[in-house]
Parts: sequence; structure tokens; C-alpha cells
Amino acid sequence: MNAILLALTSHDDLGGVRPTGFYVPEAAHPWRVFRNAGFAVDLVSVRGGRPPMDGFDGDDPTQREFVHLPDLATTRRAAEVDAVGYDAIFYVGGHGTMWDFPGDTDLARLGRDVYESNGVVAAVCHGPSALLNLTLSNGSYLVEGKEVSAFTNAEEDAVHLSGVVPFLLQTALEDRGAKHVAAPNFQCQVSVSERLVTGQNPASATRTAEEVVRLLTTKSV
Repeated sequence: MNAILLALTSHDDLGGVRPTGFYVPEAAHPWRVFRNAGFAVDLVSVRGGRPPMDGFDGDDPTQREFVHLPDLATTRRAAEVDAVGYDAIFYVGGHGTMWDFPGDTDLARLGRDVYESNGVVAAVCHGPSALLNLTLSNGSYLVEGKEVSAFTNAEEDAVHLSGVVPFLLQTALEDRGAKHVAAPNFQCQVSVSERLVTGQNPASATRTAEEVVRLLTTKSV
């Protein structure tokens, strides 16, 4: 069975404002898309163990199912994982990622190795923070010259967190040479550039996962 790696933040403090973590709908809904398409899904986080959660809606059965997965309590650290055998890596969003995804060299290594093995790299909302320092073997940034969608500066302003997050993700991606593509605030926007798939916000999570499946299915035909 083909497999996809779901990457989660381990950071739980939103700049002293409130707790944070990975955004549950952005993990649960893609997980369901991948499982329905027949893919195995493994979980990885920056520090391992049970990662902190944000945005959980107990009325959503898919979210309830995801947060009770036994594997969620015992995620492996990125440093313990080899990319061999994974067709894709999906960097889940949540504000926590802004603190620990960019500096995690092992998360970047996994993305590089998946991509250079003809796999798919995907991220949604703040998950593209993992792409900021993801360089290929030739030293170039993966996002350089590619269309990318991520949580926008305008959306960060709208949730009153522009002065709380350590940097503005849209600006940082553009500084890496990405061509940022945005929809109006909180509307679905997914960009597919070669084998890089990125979604702008929570509303984009399911479609981002569907595009990953489409690329992998097309590749295997």
C-alpha cells in the first residue's frame, strides 16, 4: 500500500496570547481523503509524542475519529523517520508551525527526499512555513519560482495576529522566490506547481489533499 506522511507541529504557545498547536480540521479532513483513496497515513511531529491541538470541533465526526487515533498519542519525531516508502508528505497547518517548522532540519530533509524521489510535497495554511528552509540537493529553495498558496498577510491581519506571529508567512515565502497566489480572505485556494501542492487556509485543506491524491494517482497510471 502506498503511504503518506502527515507532519504536525509540537509548539503549543501562540506568543503568550493563548495555547495553540496543529489545526485539527487541517489534519483530520486530509487524513480522511487519503484513507478513502486507499493510502496508508503515518504521523510525525517535531518532538514526537502527542502534539498539541487547536481548533477541534467535537461535532465533526471526522475530527473526533482523528483525535482518537492511537498513533496520535505516539507520533515519531521527524528525526526518527526515513522518507523511503512515502509517496507524499503533507505539512499540516496551525499557528504553532510558525515557531517550530521552519527550523526543523529533519522536516525539511523529509520533504526534500520525498520530492527528489518523485513524490509530492504538500502543505496547508501555516503548514507552508515548513517550506521556508526546504532546499533541494542543488541548494535551491523548493518554492523558488513556484506558485504557492498559504495563509495571507491579510488573513493574519483579520485574525489580529500579525503582531504575534514571529513573521508573516506570505512575505517570507515571497522572499524565498515563491509566487504567492491568494484568494479573498478565508476562501478556498489551492496551488499546484509541479509536485508541490499548497492551500491557503482551513477552507482549502480538503481540496489540497484531493490534489495530492490526483497527482499520485496520475503518476501511478
